[in-house]
Amino acid sequence: MAKVTKRLSTAYAKVEKHTVYSIQDALKLAKETSTTKFDSTVEVAFNLNIDPRKADQQIRGAIVLPEGTGKTQKVLVLTNTKVKEAQDAGADFVGGEELIEKISKENWFEFDVIVATPEMMAKLGAIGKVLGPKGLMPNPKTGTVTMDVAKAIDEIKKGKIEYRADKEGNVHTIIGKASFTLEALEANFKAIVSAIRAAKPQTVKGDYFINVTISTTMGPGIKTEIN
Repeated sequence: MAKVTKRLSTAYAKVEKHTVYSIQDALKLAKETSTTKFDSTVEVAFNLNIDPRKADQQIRGAIVLPEGTGKTQKVLVLTNTKVKEAQDAGADFVGGEELIEKISKENWFEFDVIVATPEMMAKLGAIGKVLGPKGLMPNPKTGTVTMDVAKAIDEIKKGKIEYRADKEGNVHTIIGKASFTLEALEANFKAIVSAIRAAKPQTVKGDYFINVTISTTMGPGIKTEIN
């Protein structure tokens, strides 16, 4: 059994398990209970009243967080038609079939996001089973399959995140770093709440948000209000 450090025990003691905190108090607690020596990621988990097995209740999308993520994402652009545009826009890696082969044969994953132009998707299908579980498969719904690669790269570099409900109806995503101001974290939190609320399926009745929890890396979960 892993040993619980004094610092971690102190952090958990600050959070009342059955209390639902206001967003301001929850974010303040998240910053206070960040126990890592590095700049912890602040995360939010939404438990939604949806059934992802139904086609019309699958929640998926992308949003540019107004205050960014605190992390610079490395972007791989797979294209045969927009090479120069991708290079000029600041893509970290640009190529075609040779990079797909590199991923397949060398298990190469020195990037965070893949942007692809439409003509590459048939070729990417060959490694879909590798990319899918890692959440790296480009998708038109998240803007990562596009001819406007410059716009896609710009949004990703500014703090674009993707969100998707798992099979239990939970959406996990980041809203920044523990070093962010409370105002910046709140702005990002409200932006992702608005995006998920806008994606509410028409067939869902009753409360849409069941539970919302904020936490930092290795920190305690803090139940949070959204209204």
